[in-house]
Amino acid sequence: MFSLIRPTPGRLARFISEQSALSLTYPERGASLAAPPAMPAGYRHDSWTADLGSFSPELADRAGQALLSWQAQRGAGLVIEPDAAVRDGATFAIVIRLPIGFVTAAGRVVRVLDEPDRRGFAYGTLPGHPERGEEAFVLAREGDRLVLTVQAFSRPRHPLARLGGPVTRALQRKTNRRYLDAMRAVAVAGDAAQPG
Repeated sequence: MFSLIRPTPGRLARFISEQSALSLTYPERGASLAAPPAMPAGYRHDSWTADLGSFSPELADRAGQALLSWQAQRGAGLVIEPDAAVRDGATFAIVIRLPIGFVTAAGRVVRVLDEPDRRGFAYGTLPGHPERGEEAFVLAREGDRLVLTVQAFSRPRHPLARLGGPVTRALQRKTNRRYLDAMRAVAVAGDAAQPG
């Protein structure tokens, strides 16, 4: 899980293969897609939103494609393996660069949304993740705006995550701000490409 050097592609492939045979580390599958009061008790609940601009089918499609190709995570500086689009049931690894070393975590996509006014996905933690819980990334039309919501419930699972409580929380908040910034950049890049 923790290493001083970035894991090699071969090591990541083995890690993903091992984790794919394991179950989620929590029972509330899909609960990150519920309204905040309905999220499960016994976890920290977090929710962040970003207004991506005036709704248009073009913006919704571009942002949706970016979201389902892990652009929020990659834009936040994380490495996602395998390098494939989000799909329901897929097991993946996240490599997080720390000031010293790397943390590799495992997750599984538990639901993909593809509805007229909502698009996104939720993923849950596997035993190779320092946290226990789930995180959802949802693009939705709200009036005449396109809004990204990142919603999560979690609690530390690994002893190092528990010991590093304030540091772990600071890293989570920083990463989530970067998710939102990455998706804002997708929206702005598309606006810049539009003829004026």
